[in-house]
Amino acid sequence: MKEVPVKLGPLALLLTVISICMTVLAILAFTTARADLSLARTYAETVKERYSLEILGQQYLQETADDLRQGIVLMPDADGMVHEMIEQGSMKLDIALKPEGSAGYRIDSWKVERRWVEDTDIGNLWDGTWN
Repeated sequence: MKEVPVKLGPLALLLTVISICMTVLAILAFTTARADLSLARTYAETVKERYSLEILGQQYLQETADDLRQGIVLMPDADGMVHEMIEQGSMKLDIALKPEGSAGYRIDSWKVERRWVEDTDIGNLWDGTWN
């Protein structure tokens, strides 16, 4: 019987290309998972901060309702509204109440805002100045 020689050149090249592709895909999967984890943590902190701010706003409404029951009158601004600004962390809650007689109030606005801070860090890039 005659033996046929096996040529390993094309097979070795194919296996090398496949292993390089698998390595690149593994690195991409890992970096994507890390970025997703970082984004999820940031979102969780934002939600936690916002809900704690909402709780403070509801407590303010409860205190205002208790004051009205005790006969304390709301003092509106020049625009006829009672404004309350509650800040916590990087977020703030702006509540505007419109008094409706001595019996109650109506919530005219309830705005949650986040203070924006510009990110000026450019990493390892050259900033255009010489030392």
